[in-house]
Amino acid sequence: MDRYTFEDLLRVMEKLRRECPWDREQTHESLKRYLIEEAYEVLEAIESGDDERLKEELGDLLLQPIFHAQIARERSAFTLNDVIHRLVEKLIERHPHVFGDAEPEEVLKNWERRKMEERESILEGVPRHLPALMRSQKLQEKAAQAGFTFRGAEEVLEKIEEELRELKESVREGNRERIEHELGDLLTAVVELARTLGLDAESVLQKANDRFQRRFSLMEKKARSEGKELRDMSLEEMDRLWEEAKREIGEA
Repeated sequence: MDRYTFEDLLRVMEKLRRECPWDREQTHESLKRYLIEEAYEVLEAIESGDDERLKEELGDLLLQPIFHAQIARERSAFTLNDVIHRLVEKLIERHPHVFGDAEPEEVLKNWERRKMEERESILEGVPRHLPALMRSQKLQEKAAQAGFTFRGAEEVLEKIEEELRELKESVREGNRERIEHELGDLLTAVVELARTLGLDAESVLQKANDRFQRRFSLMEKKARSEGKELRDMSLEEMDRLWEEAKREIGEA
C-alpha cells in the first residue's frame, strides 16, 4: 500500500469538517485546549525516548494547525498555504547569515534590536497562556536582556529570604490578599534563582512532581502491605513511610 501524503491529510481534514458532527462544530476557541494538551504529550514522548511514541504524538500535534487552517479557510480568512508562505518568509528573514551574507553575531544583535523597536515593551512577546512558571522565567529572561537582573545567585538567595520574611509576616497578619501577593513574589524570586543558575524552572518542578508521585505511590503500597490506608494513619506513621520510600527509591 502506498504511504499517505500531506495532501491526503488535507483531504481527510476537509472531509471530516463536512461529514463528522464533532469536527464540524469545532472552532478556534474550542480547539485551544487540545493544542496545549498535544504539545505536552509531545514533550512526554521526547522524555520517554520512544521514537514510535514521538512519531505518533508529533502527528497529533500537527493535526492542530491543519485543523485551524481549515477552519480559517472556510471563513475565507487565510489558507494553509498562507501559513506556510509566512513561515518560510520569516525563516528567510531571520537567517540572513544562511540566505545572505550577514555574520551570525550581527544577525543576533540586529534581531534583538528590531524586536525592541517593533514593540512598546520587550516583554510583549511572552504569551500570557504559557504555564505560569515558564512565563515567569521568560519574562525575567527578557528583563535581563535589558539589564534588569541580579548580579548572581547570592543576591537572588538574599531576595528569596526577604520575600519569605514578608510572606511570614502576611501569614501572621492573616491578610489573604497580602498572603497571595507575597507568595507570588516568593515564587517569582525562586524562578529567578533557577534562571540565574541556568536551570529551567518548569523542568525542575516537573522533576520534583515526578519524585513526589513516585514516593507517594510507594507510600501507598507500603501502607497497604501493613493492612492500612494512608488516610487511617497518623502523620508520624506517614512520615516513616515517606522516608522509607525515599531510601528505597534512592532519593534520600
